[in-house]
Amino acid sequence: MALPSYATPIQRTYYYFYLFFCAVVFFFLIAPLFAIIPISFSVSPFMVFTEGMLAWPPDPEAWSLRWYKNMIGDCSADVVSSTVPCSTKWMVGTVNSFYIGIIATVIATALGTLAALGLSRPHMPYKGLIMAILISPMIVPLIITAAGMFFFYARINLVYTFTGVILAHVALATPFVVITVTATLVGFDMNMVKAAQSLGAKPMRTFFKVIMPLILPGIISGALFAFITSFDEVVIVMFMASIDQLTIPKQMWAGIRQEISPVILCMATCLVLLSIFLLTTVELLRRRSEKLRGIKPR
Repeated sequence: MALPSYATPIQRTYYYFYLFFCAVVFFFLIAPLFAIIPISFSVSPFMVFTEGMLAWPPDPEAWSLRWYKNMIGDCSADVVSSTVPCSTKWMVGTVNSFYIGIIATVIATALGTLAALGLSRPHMPYKGLIMAILISPMIVPLIITAAGMFFFYARINLVYTFTGVILAHVALATPFVVITVTATLVGFDMNMVKAAQSLGAKPMRTFFKVIMPLILPGIISGALFAFITSFDEVVIVMFMASIDQLTIPKQMWAGIRQEISPVILCMATCLVLLSIFLLTTVELLRRRSEKLRGIKPR
C-alpha cells in the first residue's frame, strides 16, 4: 500500500522503518535458502565459497556442473572422485519420493475433501471435536506420531513397506487438505446446491457440476500442500521405511551423516525451485478463488 500524500513526517518515518524491518526479516529467512545455490555449482568437494567463486571477474574454472552430474548418476571420469563416489541413490530417492508423494496426495485429497464437505454442514454433530481429531497430526510432535504409527503398523505387518509409508503420509497430509477446503467452503452459497437438487440433480451430479468447480482452487491448493508435506517428510520415513526404500529427505539425511558433499546442495537447490513453483501455483489459485467468490485479490 502506497503512503498517502497527506502523511505526517512521523508517519513517513514509521512507514519507511516498517519497510526496512520487513526487508531485514525477509532477508534473514530467505538468504540461507539461496546461499546454497551458488555453492552447488562449485568445483570444490567442500561446501564453501572458494576464492575463484568470490573473485571479480568470476573464475570460470571455479564453477562446474560435476555435482549435478553426480546427482543424476553420471559416472564419467570427470565426475567421480575419491571423496564423492558415483551413486544412483539420489535418482532412486527421487523416483520413490514422487511415487509416494503422488499416491499419498491423491488419497489425502479425496479423504480431506470429503471430510471438509461433511464439516461444512450446519447441523454436523460434534464438529469441533472431529475437526480437532483431524488436524491433530499437525499439532502432535512428529516424533510421537512417527513412533505411534510404527507400533500400530507393525501389528498389521505394514512396517518397511511402501503401503505403510504411503498410509502414514496420508495421515500427515490430510489435515492440510481439510483446512484448505474448509476455508474455501466458508463463502460457499448452499442455495446453489438446493437449486440443483430442486431441478432433479442427483448428489453426485450436484457435486461434480456445482460444488466441484467452485471449490476446485481450494482442493488443488490443499493437494499441493499435501504433496509438499509428503515429499519433504523424513521422520516418518526413518521409522516406517526399510534401508532400500530411499526418499530424497532420507538420502539427504544419510548424506549429511556419512558423505558430506555438494551433491546434497544440488538436490536442495532442486527442492527450493520445486517449492517456489508449487507456492507460486498456490498463490495463483488463491487469487482465482477470491475472484470467483467476488473478492478483490490482495
